[in-house]
Amino acid sequence: MNNKSTKSIKSYLLAVGACILLVILDQLTKWLAVTHLKDQAAFVIWKGVFKLEYLENRGAAFGIMQNKQFLFAIGAVVIVALIGYAYGKMPHTSRYYLLRICAVLISAGAFGNLIDRVRLNYVVDFFYFELIDFPIFNVADCYVVVACILFALSILFYYKEEELKCFSIGKGSK
Repeated sequence: MNNKSTKSIKSYLLAVGACILLVILDQLTKWLAVTHLKDQAAFVIWKGVFKLEYLENRGAAFGIMQNKQFLFAIGAVVIVALIGYAYGKMPHTSRYYLLRICAVLISAGAFGNLIDRVRLNYVVDFFYFELIDFPIFNVADCYVVVACILFALSILFYYKEEELKCFSIGKGSK
């Protein structure tokens, strides 16, 4: 096995391991929310600003598309498959660590909520920013939001256009 293949295998194993750890963290926080918040008054962290409040979300972001669990599950699988494909197209250099981190975070977020959807038919949410009346969310949602922000900033300010050609499909791709 050549050095490039070894590096690729190590990169995938590291990504899978990190994704598993992040999903475990997400599921642990949801278990804690069910154990300590379900059927209880909200736990106020900062009065009028932030609290922990249990919610069973049967929709997507902001509660849209209620009770479409099968559609969300298929979407999560497709997204993770596309991310896996893109992950494989990235050069295995330190320059692409940021994109790899984004890929792992999005995958972990998708899997964390997918587990809830398949197991419970809803997603456990519990973080609530009361000050701005932001929809209640969870750790998996945080992974996805952080990854999307990092991804957008990296595309805008860190990577050059030619560095992203590795993701092209067709004749011009590498």
